[in-house]
Amino acid sequence: MNGEWFYSLSPVEQALIATIGTWLVTALGAAVVLFTRGASRKLLDGALGMAAGVMIAASYWSLLAPAIEMSGHYGRFSFAPAVVGFLAGAGFLRLIDRILPHLHAALAEQPDRAEGIQTHWRRTTLLILAITIHNFPEGLAVGVSFGAAAGLSGPDAKAQIGAAIALAIGIALQNFPEGSAVSLPLRREGVSRLKALWYGQLSAIVEPLAGVLGAALVVTITAVLPYALAFAAGAMIFVVVEDLIPASQSEGNIDISTLGTIIGFALMMTLDVALG
Repeated sequence: MNGEWFYSLSPVEQALIATIGTWLVTALGAAVVLFTRGASRKLLDGALGMAAGVMIAASYWSLLAPAIEMSGHYGRFSFAPAVVGFLAGAGFLRLIDRILPHLHAALAEQPDRAEGIQTHWRRTTLLILAITIHNFPEGLAVGVSFGAAAGLSGPDAKAQIGAAIALAIGIALQNFPEGSAVSLPLRREGVSRLKALWYGQLSAIVEPLAGVLGAALVVTITAVLPYALAFAAGAMIFVVVEDLIPASQSEGNIDISTLGTIIGFALMMTLDVALG
């Protein structure tokens, strides 16, 4: 099928379609619960490691490097917008961490170690909220990346849209194990298959919202683009270091998790260079 129709859409429309796609892949991952009650922990840890690698690579190749390039007019201080945006993104996620009650996957068996404002919410709700926090910067990153093409034309615009598509594909690939990481533990706790599927896909429903928000922001205020790209990168790296890597190694499968991270990084790098 000719894909020219996609290139003719506005950045907001492109971001919406792409993030609906990443949400659907999360739903597919959650749908694993319909066919099995559990999955190999080694396989899950390798997949989580791969998700971490994808996000690390995307943070640089798709977000930070373009942010620095766009700031070339600052001369020797061209790094400044990227640094400011990166720290702001990580700081924002830290603030959300302190406010919104949630429970990291690595601490799933220790509900007393939930973070955020104290609450009596069930462990299920806390786990879903943790994954939802992760998915917001992912959707934002995709939206901002599509929005970056708004001020470009010709081959440059196509190259940026290609890079945004690569980012969306990478995020989608790493969303599959995240969907399973929500639905399978719920099933083991006795939650029905359909309800576990519902909660699993629900964790990524925020991505289309974040994607549209990110694209609309940078299209409306083009000056914030390098800051917005770096902001998404900072938020994603925060998620990787705080939760994905610890969760992938919490059962002692360190070598498998590390191999998954390397594969995920290489995969995302390949996608970005090939499509961007």
